[in-house]
Amino acid sequence: MKATLRIKRFDPEKDVKPVYRNYEIECDPHDRVLDALNQVKWLHDGTLTYRRSCAHGICGSDAMRINGRNRLACKMLMSDAGEKVTIEPLMGFEVIKDMVVNMDRFFDAYKSVKPFLITGENPSGQERLQTPEARERFDDTTKCILCAACTTACPITWTNDQFVGPAAIVNAHRFIFDSRDEGAGQRLRILNQQSGVWRCRTVFNCTDACPRDIEVTRAIEEVKRALITETIS
Repeated sequence: MKATLRIKRFDPEKDVKPVYRNYEIECDPHDRVLDALNQVKWLHDGTLTYRRSCAHGICGSDAMRINGRNRLACKMLMSDAGEKVTIEPLMGFEVIKDMVVNMDRFFDAYKSVKPFLITGENPSGQERLQTPEARERFDDTTKCILCAACTTACPITWTNDQFVGPAAIVNAHRFIFDSRDEGAGQRLRILNQQSGVWRCRTVFNCTDACPRDIEVTRAIEEVKRALITETIS
């Protein structure tokens, strides 16, 4: 198939403002958008800059806006993207160059919710056992790959750089509802602050944007409910 990639380009060392440039390519309908970007970079314009690594939807590094929606370039087929594809960087973060955005604020928010198991001393000679039912309680939010697609799809993050964001709340959820963890109270206090979970307006953009099909909005609402009821179940 023939396709036109309309790519938003910006190099702060050369450009005053972003510009869109068109690239005509030939590709297979089963190629991914990442394959099309690689073709542009390797055959048409070597200055095109974007993140990519595993190319299998696991690392999350190639999240970007494709036809106005946050997607992973390595997962979206060209047949689904169409013959005219607009590619832009994620919204809400500083653009370093082309599709590459500054992720510092995103990872600072992620680290702020203590995304690790908090426990006391190890049981003597035993593992920290957990029933399948207890594991199922937070299974969905273990799938996060930190691509930032959900956070940069949230309208609140576009105007409020203090909001912790959906991805951080998802990763807090993963430990808040883990029966082995003892740090739920700490995380809930963090998320109960002005920049925390109450900034969410339940728009569902985050759920739509998630490439791992995590029910992000549901996880956020469960954290809100835990704060209101002061119970974790």
